[in-house]
Amino acid sequence: MAHTAMSGSGTTAGDDPLQTAVWRLRSRACWADAAALLQPHTAEASLQRASLLVERCLYTEQGWAEAEDALRTAEALAQSDDERGAAACERGQLAYASTLLRVRDRADEARAALGRAAALIAPGAPGRALLDFRRGLLAENLARAPQAARAAYRRAHAGATAQDDPLLMSFTWRHLAGLALREGELAEARHGFTESLRIREELGYLVGTAPALASLADAESEPEASRLRAEAGRLFRLLGGVPTWLAAQLAPPAATA
Repeated sequence: MAHTAMSGSGTTAGDDPLQTAVWRLRSRACWADAAALLQPHTAEASLQRASLLVERCLYTEQGWAEAEDALRTAEALAQSDDERGAAACERGQLAYASTLLRVRDRADEARAALGRAAALIAPGAPGRALLDFRRGLLAENLARAPQAARAAYRRAHAGATAQDDPLLMSFTWRHLAGLALREGELAEARHGFTESLRIREELGYLVGTAPALASLADAESEPEASRLRAEAGRLFRLLGGVPTWLAAQLAPPAATA
């Protein structure tokens, strides 16, 4: 399962107090509360608010109407190419989430929106790495094109590294590791999953830690795999069953007759 990735400020000491509060709420699966702190009077604030509510949809499978409303506001306030591109990137992510979670098939809308974002966000611009990552998600999970996904994830990883965006790096590490695992490259998969987990623990990204633990468990042997899954399950329950799609991954294997 894929995640959204939206790195912002608030993750280090000395950041703006508002952004620190938003990050703390977001990292604990309180997206609506985080969004409520942001007044959508500017393009920047409206885009951040929309991205929070889009992320909530992917993790909880709820809040679609609120995300659509926030996204329309962000699109209306966007003025520069970067702002319009960022809004298109969020629209593509929302359509992707709807398709992935089988709420409604919006695959064509997702591709069109991310294509529009690619035309607006210049290579090397701050939003380009996130866009590359999301194009990788489409390639991997909708188009079933792992080679194209790997190329997009690598571009995103390089961009996140250049921009010192550790949260996005935690996503690119995890998804590159997932591709490696499917190809039987266990050492590469363990390394990527371990790096993803390390970053998320360092950032305090609690809502992303359980998925990282579960992914690493898939690449480990027993008894370490069971220990990691047990820890993932504890965090999953602590957050009230979020992300919802992790339940199936954490379920014990069915007994055989």
